[in-house]
Amino acid sequence: MTAATDTAFRIVSIHVGRPRAMDAGDDPGKPWTSGIIKDRVDGPIGVGRENLDGDGQADLVHHGGVDKAVLAYPAVHFPFWKQEFPDVQWGDGTFGENLTIAEADETRVCIGDVFEIGDCVLQVSQPRQPCWKLSRRWRLPKLAVRVQQTRRTGWYFRVLSTGTIRPGQSMHLTRRDYPEFTVAFANDVMFAKPRDAALDLRLAACEALSASWKKTLTTRSGGSESDHQSSVDARLRGDR
Repeated sequence: MTAATDTAFRIVSIHVGRPRAMDAGDDPGKPWTSGIIKDRVDGPIGVGRENLDGDGQADLVHHGGVDKAVLAYPAVHFPFWKQEFPDVQWGDGTFGENLTIAEADETRVCIGDVFEIGDCVLQVSQPRQPCWKLSRRWRLPKLAVRVQQTRRTGWYFRVLSTGTIRPGQSMHLTRRDYPEFTVAFANDVMFAKPRDAALDLRLAACEALSASWKKTLTTRSGGSESDHQSSVDARLRGDR
């Protein structure tokens, strides 16, 4: 374990939204529902095990749950997206995130990092894997692919201790068990072309990684659950 109490980020803004029927746009034959449009919250808000108060997801198979309770996105990326897609007014909340965060990006955050925000405790569980809904939300067919290609994905938190948070609050890193597994590294492994089975299993052995990513990485590596457990055991022995 590595304690890194000198590291702190700041919550620029907080956003929540319930699933709603979305504009079908250019394809009226395909109506869709999403919680990607979120409203800014100005005051304190409660954080539960699977959601912020007032938040929700339409597709609970691929979104939400304890490993994807809170979505964070770095504010530092917005200037890049303004250059890439200048017709959109990119800013806080435009990626459907719950927390827009300053002083952070995917190279400075690791899987398993534990942050205290007042009485709330969050742990980084996985990078975001943007789906077609982000592209359709902005009518930019290439957006989700570009998010993956540029690795500007943001990441999810699981909630270790429920509590209340508010905009402007500091997020203090109190525990870092896996400094080798930055969110950027995890993205490189997941989106690698060609894929690397050894790296897939190495990342899958990270105990703090979300269950869905462990399963995906283990399965596509050609490994089995026993292979995954062997990797976990090896890591615990320090044989990595």
